[in-house]
Amino acid sequence: MKTIYAIAFSLILFTSCNKGKDQRIIPGSNGNINNLLVVVDNLLWDDSVGETIRDVVAASIPLLSPEEPVFSLNQMPPMVFEGFATKNRIILKIEKGGEAGVVIKNDVYARPQTVAVVSGKTDKEINDQLQINGDKIIAAFKKEELKENQRRIRISLMDDGALQESLGVKLNFQTAYRIAKQEKDFFWIRKDIPTGTMDIMIYEVPLNAIKKGDSTIIDIIRMRDSIGEVHIPGPVEGSYMITEDAYTPYLYETTVDGKPTFETRGIWDVKNAFMSGPFINYAIEDKANSRFVVIEGYVFSPSVEKRNNIFELEAIIKSIRIK
Repeated sequence: MKTIYAIAFSLILFTSCNKGKDQRIIPGSNGNINNLLVVVDNLLWDDSVGETIRDVVAASIPLLSPEEPVFSLNQMPPMVFEGFATKNRIILKIEKGGEAGVVIKNDVYARPQTVAVVSGKTDKEINDQLQINGDKIIAAFKKEELKENQRRIRISLMDDGALQESLGVKLNFQTAYRIAKQEKDFFWIRKDIPTGTMDIMIYEVPLNAIKKGDSTIIDIIRMRDSIGEVHIPGPVEGSYMITEDAYTPYLYETTVDGKPTFETRGIWDVKNAFMSGPFINYAIEDKANSRFVVIEGYVFSPSVEKRNNIFELEAIIKSIRIK
């Protein structure tokens, strides 16, 4: 009997050891938010392939002043792509010589990580793949960076009990923010930054306040301007936040918390004062409670880059959960 137990124990030990050898130990990824490592041969980088890469993943983000790219790029030739460099969280690899195509991979060299591999036999094939699949590649990288931003936010969370009690929503935002104004169905949350402020507004409006169709953007502008007049005063008497009418906002349909949502991106302005900046507004359809939950993030930071500020606000907004 002892012999049988000994054999069984040896088999379990042997199997466990072999299983352990098959499993890779993947290190943690690193990198600044929205910093993309591009692994491509120097000759390709300096030629048309490099131009296409910059046009696709480093295009200017609409409505930001000064202009900023979707991603900040760091280029590296394949021969030195090893060690610490492989741990970057988002990586674009260009491989010349193989069949034309794009493959999105996860956790290849580190975790979490997204790697987009673009291949083609010629420069033209690679350029075509980048242009055809540009939106897909950008979406994959943004998804990874959004998760990372939300992970960092969760490290130091503010108590959102007041939001849950008044509006029935849960939101993850850092203790660096403060509730500047609270009313029954309106919250104004602010964070001071060295060059200005980052702000979030949360409120509710009836379902009939925003109609789907040609008037949607008009309804949203009218809604946010009325909220700005009542709740967001400017620096001088009689001034308040409005939507800048010189720039037509961008309107998209998306989902937040699994619910149909209107996403609006534009420029805010202050009536009778010289202040402006970018905003992102999400009107979330909450049919169960016969309302839209509206949550908006905006930045005031004159003459300073604001891409990562807006991205942080987007990460906070997309953490919302409606009861």
